[in-house]
Amino acid sequence: MTNWQIENFLNIRDGRLHIDGHDAAALAREHGTPLFVYSEPRIRHNIARLKQVGDNVNCGFKLCYAAKAMSTMGILRVINDAGCDLEVNSGGELWKALKAGFTGDQINFNGLSKEVWELEMAIENEIYAIQVDSLYELSMIEETAIRLGRKANVSLRLVPEIESATHSGLQTALLTSKFGMMPDEAFSAFAEYKDSEHLNLHGIHLHIGSQNPSSDVYKQAFGEMFAVLLRVYRETGVRLRHINLGGGFPVNYLRDRSHAGEFPREQLEMFSADFEPAEAIREAWIAVRTKAENENALDLLEGITLLLEPGRSIIADAAICLTTVRNHKQRPLSESKIQNPKSKIDADFWLLTDAGFNLLLSMETYKWYYHLISAERAGEPHETPYKVAGPLCDGGDVYFDIEGHGRLPDHRLLPENVEPGEVLALLNCGAYSLAQASQYNARFLPAVLLTKPDGSVQLIRKRETFEDLKANDL
Repeated sequence: MTNWQIENFLNIRDGRLHIDGHDAAALAREHGTPLFVYSEPRIRHNIARLKQVGDNVNCGFKLCYAAKAMSTMGILRVINDAGCDLEVNSGGELWKALKAGFTGDQINFNGLSKEVWELEMAIENEIYAIQVDSLYELSMIEETAIRLGRKANVSLRLVPEIESATHSGLQTALLTSKFGMMPDEAFSAFAEYKDSEHLNLHGIHLHIGSQNPSSDVYKQAFGEMFAVLLRVYRETGVRLRHINLGGGFPVNYLRDRSHAGEFPREQLEMFSADFEPAEAIREAWIAVRTKAENENALDLLEGITLLLEPGRSIIADAAICLTTVRNHKQRPLSESKIQNPKSKIDADFWLLTDAGFNLLLSMETYKWYYHLISAERAGEPHETPYKVAGPLCDGGDVYFDIEGHGRLPDHRLLPENVEPGEVLALLNCGAYSLAQASQYNARFLPAVLLTKPDGSVQLIRKRETFEDLKANDL
């Protein structure tokens, strides 16, 4: 069994890639490519795994899927039906959440540039918490609530300077990041607004970033949050109702280790990170409980609800992107590579696919790694190196390291003699792919399929047409 296979989900049958028992290449032939295929059973499995956190803490627990990772309506309905709440980052995501059947008390609203109409929608729907990014925004929320004659539920987002060994673009708890307010600002806000007739200051929130390779950061984050919780109570008398630790649990993008030797150590540790969220939070809870006992403040800790807002760890490994090889060519190696004794090839063989960074933006912006296999010949040895690239008019629209910094493999390994027409599959690409996709080069956004627990396949997003390319043009 190859390392990328996941039992009862993603595996090889008759030499071909299958997802939840469905022949991936056959789905591509039927629906065209590029094509995203999501697994409802895998999404439910990942939610159930994260819900185990609640069994490891002696307080309330609320799991909220981060809609920014993927917010197609069909996916949102699955999330809701699986008993998971939601975190949104815009009025648009909030509107979609409500249309998908979420109620206000299931929803947190993040974001740092909220407009008045977004605040109005949040307040009118009595959402669980508006996560406040600044003192200015807090005053804006109060003004909006006064005008509406309502009371807004809020929590304050802090930036306590916690660094993790993830990608710099995914760091969100540093003073240099754009998010949140300083702890002292939060204390002054609780003191100033605790008696407001139009604000319920219920909680505090931080997010330590995404794809965190070490579980230790959760212990540090929980400790920082408890210190704030305790100080708020002692200085203002306010008993907070919830603490929100955000998400950031990693996905193992390197289950298959064929390219592991090509990554720098930090990159390798980030892409191969793999720990149990329940265990990480259990250790953090034990450490914080000890602090609470020492401060004679256990009642504060046991009276709260712990919130988590994972996105990647729910949706990333639940999807594949199927793409067809549309063209191929051969190039001679550069003189330096010809003379390199480590080189095992005498020419570069290029494969040009129909899936570019308009669909997988992180592969360009963050040099993110998605394992690539042949969907039609998944059982054959993947030992032949290819330069693989997408269809866009950018030199950076490639699946390999074009910068020479080692942040992606130099080549991708596939079976020998790959020809145009063969269907390939990118794995673990369910998060931040279609959510960030664009019509760049006037390319159609792809269809999305959802495999169901009953063995059926449902179309949850249609492929765009020519009319969609000009739908909003005047």
